[in-house]
Amino acid sequence: MVLRMNESHPRISKAVIPAAGLGTRFLPATKATPKEMLPVVDKPAIQYVVEEAVGAGLSDVLMITGRNKRPLEDHFDRNYELEEALIKKGDQERLAKVQESSDLATMHYVRQGDPRGLGHAVLCAAPHVGNEPFAVLLGDDLIDPRDPLLARMVEVQEREGGSVVALMEVEPSQIHLYGCAAVEPTGDADVVKVTNLVEKPDPAEAPSNYAVIGRYVLDASVFGILRETEPGRGGEIQLTDALQKLAADESVGGPVHGVVFKGRRYDTGDRGDYLRAIVRLACEREDLGPDFRNWLRGYVTEEMQGL
Repeated sequence: MVLRMNESHPRISKAVIPAAGLGTRFLPATKATPKEMLPVVDKPAIQYVVEEAVGAGLSDVLMITGRNKRPLEDHFDRNYELEEALIKKGDQERLAKVQESSDLATMHYVRQGDPRGLGHAVLCAAPHVGNEPFAVLLGDDLIDPRDPLLARMVEVQEREGGSVVALMEVEPSQIHLYGCAAVEPTGDADVVKVTNLVEKPDPAEAPSNYAVIGRYVLDASVFGILRETEPGRGGEIQLTDALQKLAADESVGGPVHGVVFKGRRYDTGDRGDYLRAIVRLACEREDLGPDFRNWLRGYVTEEMQGL
């Protein structure tokens, strides 16, 4: 089926990136450095997320921050002293890299203040977003740019209206780590209709092995529901609870669909997956890959011989 944009559904231009978390899994590295600024090869993780939003056509980015997150704002701002020093050295290559982040998108920032969960972080975006549909990108999930998930989600939302979540099949034993979706098939192989959502269910009670991962395209009606949503699991306002209400009653804000993602995803909120992401992305870089792969082969061979 070929997707065709429905003109009655506004084109999406705004992305919201919640970035107020404390990053406790990476202590002590995150004691004074936001977890979103941890480098993945030679760019902070958050820059990959902003680049993904821009690649999907979203040029207006609102970051939901908190205390000690000033480095995020500094990274996407101009650094005139550094730029001037590079200009004097004639180092155009590094100058371009420095300027790249400040030229990516129109950046906005708002503090969450009281960290009351993902649903509350999304609600903080309401004054900026208004009545338009918008995207939410979680900074811990890096999606490989060769597997354009967000662009596909935007296409589905512009056709169907309502909201769209990203889904990924996981091992049943791992579903308790995610929000889980009950789904029905549609005419598109990679698109399902979401009929119910459960936050971190017991594997024996999970309606499927479709896990909700950190990409959403949301109808603005979600704000009204979030304002009335009581704290749920963990004493936090859960976005999953609001989406469950949307899925149960389409008259509130349209249907909820899911795009089933089978591409490359890196969970940089997990230390092991963070390291694997660095290794994989470094191996695939033209400037770093050949030498790094040769070293890695030798290292693995030595380790295997030592077993």
